[in-house]
Amino acid sequence: MTIGMTNWAENIAVANLWKILLSERDYRVELKSVDRVLAFSGLARGDIDLGLETWLPKTDKEVMDRFGKTIEVHDSWYKGTRQGFVVPSYVGIDSIRELSEHEAEFPAAGEEAAIVGIDPGSSLMQMAEKVLDTYDLDMKLVNSSETGMMSALARAYRNRTPIVVTLWSPHWAFAEYDLKYLQDTEDDFGGSDNIHLMSRAGFGEDHPEALRWLNAWDMSDEELGSLMLTIEKAGDAEAGARRWLAENRPLVDGWFGAGEAAAP
Repeated sequence: MTIGMTNWAENIAVANLWKILLSERDYRVELKSVDRVLAFSGLARGDIDLGLETWLPKTDKEVMDRFGKTIEVHDSWYKGTRQGFVVPSYVGIDSIRELSEHEAEFPAAGEEAAIVGIDPGSSLMQMAEKVLDTYDLDMKLVNSSETGMMSALARAYRNRTPIVVTLWSPHWAFAEYDLKYLQDTEDDFGGSDNIHLMSRAGFGEDHPEALRWLNAWDMSDEELGSLMLTIEKAGDAEAGARRWLAENRPLVDGWFGAGEAAAP
């Protein structure tokens, strides 16, 4: 089977973990790197069997409206996502409203006040553009990537300089650094979602046992954060996932036990 894998830390982590787990049970699994839209369109066409991450009901509503009629959405495996503007805890503001009063303290684009973002096509960046307008922020939103954004955050944190980044939970950054979300009083970042797995139409009929295992999968913020951080420190996604698995086999065995118990 083919798993569509986007270039986000949590997606890379769980895709590699499930490649290992399904391979241990004699499935031949291919990870196919795709961007966000191709992850959905590939499932809709049947070119991809599994996608392990859609944020519902809010964040991915627009793309699900486009492709969701031919995609099957299954159980959630992570509950209570969050996204928004994030700063290190040593930064002396707590809300986006306060940020408008301290813009000059965050020069991330030369001398221009800026917020360091990620991929320009992401839902998070689209929301961030709206936030700039809502709060009348005279700051540049810098298009980057997750890797570029995290590099900028690491440099700022190391030097204890102010920085604002677009970030989300779950993410390994919260296990590595002491960070805080800036309060979004207007709720432009949409509040909380759950992360669901999804599949092409008919996947459950073709692979009922695998779908039962996947539907029994559930991770806490601490569990997922430790998986992502282990992978980040290993420098190799599959090697890091194997290391984490060796230390968390009882947790994983519980997913498979629950999946077997759900068999008709």
